[in-house]
Amino acid sequence: MIRLEHITKEFSSKNKKVTAVDDVSIHIQKGEIYGIIGFSGAGKSTLVRCINLLEMPTSGRVYFGDQELTSAGEQELRLARQKMGMIFQQFNLLEQRNVLKNICYPLELAGISKKDRIKRAKELIRLVDMEEKEKAYPSQLSGGQKQRVAIARALATNPEVLLCDEATSALDPITTRAILALLKRINEMFGVTVVIISHEMRVVEQVCGRVAVMSRGAVEEAGEVKEVFLNPKSETARRLILPDKDEAGSDAGRHSIRIAFDGQSSFEPVFASLVLESGIKLNILGANTENIGGRAFGQMLIEMPKEQEKQETVKKMLRDRGIHFEEGRDGR
Repeated sequence: MIRLEHITKEFSSKNKKVTAVDDVSIHIQKGEIYGIIGFSGAGKSTLVRCINLLEMPTSGRVYFGDQELTSAGEQELRLARQKMGMIFQQFNLLEQRNVLKNICYPLELAGISKKDRIKRAKELIRLVDMEEKEKAYPSQLSGGQKQRVAIARALATNPEVLLCDEATSALDPITTRAILALLKRINEMFGVTVVIISHEMRVVEQVCGRVAVMSRGAVEEAGEVKEVFLNPKSETARRLILPDKDEAGSDAGRHSIRIAFDGQSSFEPVFASLVLESGIKLNILGANTENIGGRAFGQMLIEMPKEQEKQETVKKMLRDRGIHFEEGRDGR
């Protein structure tokens, strides 16, 4: 569906050259929800703008289906962009237009008749549950409502792809979950390919099937969200999954392990059985649960005893139970 081959994007000023994207190659399959994640400055937003060539790559090739966009003419590129809707963090709604007319706007640009564009806009208003706000202006809407309108507007021209650039970053956690659920419903109903850019692992975990982890313009690792979550290979992924891990293991001599669950166990029985059966005192440094692909996943960071023998006992018990764990960076 979307194929990026060795994409590099450089920005030049008088005094220096900055490489925002550095030799990135990824393949996004038709109909999937794909995540691109990284901390601020990782290059992920620049990368997504290279997909629809809002930013022209310095080098590399972008394919949309069988079409190479990086060598396409102006008219071909314009037609391809009509098949890609884009959703932004700050919504980018037209303040002087109400909900209905905001959704109609891309249809006006496409030359659709007034009757047909109003019909289409009303269909989308129902889809995003904004029927009661049809005549409201952006200033009268909450952040979540604005994003629903932005999603409806992005769907107006029946795109094959939705590019979501930090689409939930300005929203609270409850509204974020609702917006992600809406995107997943749209993906399932219409088969629209969704690309989600975020700096939050929880956003990616809720709806994405695969993910690319970016840092300093490059992809450090990529794969199924479940595998990256259970067994992160890069330091960036580890920090995104458990942000407090470094702080929790920073004291001199402290040894920690991260236990990862795949929905078949809960925190309390595992931790309780470790303590009761081993007789070893353990301390929980942090824990959370996530929803990945409709299943419950979770993790727990445990402070281990200082004695090597006791550490090995705990690790053996975990292995015997088939529970995945990862030792802290300061572990031996």
